[in-house]
Amino acid sequence: MKNAEILELTTEEVVARINEEKANLTKLKFAHTVSTIENPTRITKVRKDVARLNTELTKRKAEAQASAATESASE
Repeated sequence: MKNAEILELTTEEVVARINEEKANLTKLKFAHTVSTIENPTRITKVRKDVARLNTELTKRKAEAQASAATESASE
């Protein structure tokens, strides 16, 4: 998943994707533990996708807090 794709998602969709990707990561790790998976680099890719999604979510929360603080300060 690229950053441009993440930016197009709403905050609710980002949270949903984080949950989906975390579940996918757990399944991949379990499958790799039981027997080697065909492409173990998928684990790294999914882990980085989760990190990208979490970064975007954190950024959006910080922006929301900053705008709320600005609005309350201007009143």
